[in-house]
Amino acid sequence: MSFSILVSCASFPPTGLFKLSIIIMKVSLAVGALLLPLLTQASPSVEVRDTAVSSGILTTSGVIFGHAAPNKTGVTEYLGIPYGASTNGSRRWMPPQRFTSRTKFNASTYGPSCPANIGGTVAFPNKTAQFDRIFLAFTTQGGNVQSEDCLSANIWVKGTPKPGQSKPVLVFVPGGRWNTGGSKSLFYNGQYLADAEDVIVVTINYRLNIFGFPGAPGIQQNVGLLDQRIALEWVRDNIAAFGGDCERITVFGQSAGSVSIAYLAYAYPNDPIVAGYIMESGTPHSWTPLTPAIAAQHWYNASSTLGCGTSGNALSCMQSKNTSAVLAAFAKVPFDPTAALFQPQFQPVEDNVTVFHDYSVLAAAGKFAKLPLLIGNNNHESGFYATAAFATGKSFNDTQQAFFNLEAFTCATAIEAAARAANGVPVWRYRYFGDFSNLELFPGSGTYHGTELDMVFGTAQDVSGLPNTAVENATSAYFMKAWAAFARNPTSGLSALGWPTYKNSSASTLVRLGYNSQTSASFVAPSTSDAQCPALNGAVDLGKGAM
Repeated sequence: MSFSILVSCASFPPTGLFKLSIIIMKVSLAVGALLLPLLTQASPSVEVRDTAVSSGILTTSGVIFGHAAPNKTGVTEYLGIPYGASTNGSRRWMPPQRFTSRTKFNASTYGPSCPANIGGTVAFPNKTAQFDRIFLAFTTQGGNVQSEDCLSANIWVKGTPKPGQSKPVLVFVPGGRWNTGGSKSLFYNGQYLADAEDVIVVTINYRLNIFGFPGAPGIQQNVGLLDQRIALEWVRDNIAAFGGDCERITVFGQSAGSVSIAYLAYAYPNDPIVAGYIMESGTPHSWTPLTPAIAAQHWYNASSTLGCGTSGNALSCMQSKNTSAVLAAFAKVPFDPTAALFQPQFQPVEDNVTVFHDYSVLAAAGKFAKLPLLIGNNNHESGFYATAAFATGKSFNDTQQAFFNLEAFTCATAIEAAARAANGVPVWRYRYFGDFSNLELFPGSGTYHGTELDMVFGTAQDVSGLPNTAVENATSAYFMKAWAAFARNPTSGLSALGWPTYKNSSASTLVRLGYNSQTSASFVAPSTSDAQCPALNGAVDLGKGAM
């Protein structure tokens, strides 16, 4: 047995006059033999699967053993690696603590999902035969077990990882309105992207709903966002052992995951960890975070249900309740009134540390990490949200959907992209138009919310259970090529593909993907999407509920 040891990026200053050097050394079989009894004694029940690679990867979470990915056997897959300690008991609603270990860990299965109230499918009229499979893959946690010990990451690497390879790294933050979801999803499986583009793909779990965004007065807010931050710190500190380049980490996300990434850019402008951002269908201008007063109201509503009081310090009482009781109490908290869709009760709260009050002002002032950005949205995001509106009996007619798409996505994306461009930051903006039969939810569902993920991860056939068309495969290959090009060189990788940097002008700098079955990109003026945005003046009334 052999182990790989390296000095991580965290061992050196984040910036300097010299290029960071990674010191790599192989520990001999003899030294490995000395370490093995210690590791085995600490975890005697762990057995490495027959498909495990022969060498463990030494990380701050222990010696990690992977296995061949099921459909791309040339990719090594590591599932459920703990990056944060358990958050149950007295650690519930507290900032995350790093998980550290010297034992060996068989990364053969996804770690538990973070607690959430998971629903079923929707009896939507005229839904397609594949509707249920797609809907459940997108809105649930893959039937996964739940636990408050859920802070874990998954990694896919093409070939056998070798320290010093310096591959670009893509870290994905899943969405789910900050209330459901997680990394175990057919949508987010990283094996295809890692195989096609030889990039390292990482996906993570983080705390959700009342567990990640409790709104309790007197404690640090938005611990779910803090989970995301320490996950990035873990990647920075350990990814070189998997052959990754800790100076080329790109963080990307979709929906609430996309907004989360933007929050990270505004909260850590001087210590971003990453080299670039990709935001898919969500920005800080898409909606309004909760005020501390409204968040506290929701918290005390839940605490009252559990007999922990309606004011004062209910924290220790709430920490004494079991997970299922907290979930049941959270489910009884009334929704705030909105113009269209219901808005989840527990989600990011303004604290002026991790989440701020007015992102339009901050964006205009350039108060964000000035790193390259790839940002965009889908042509008909509301095609998915129509199902949510139907399930809750909310009105969501064509006019409402049109303004919903503008407020929550098109115009919100335009605001963030324009702010980056105005501050001299390289930014590329896309709009996705692909509409494939195997991904259709119902007649006219169009390019709905989340469907670009099938292209980025190459998972459309897994998600739908139906074969792809040749055009669909080519479109997905182009998406993967573009996302990987950005990760390899966030400053100019997309320029090398012929993409123009975004300018909020009459120039043709809006990138159209999947337009009229084109399998590469075309370019048009932003006004083709944004003509109605000035009249909205940043309104998000109908956009509430999107995130």
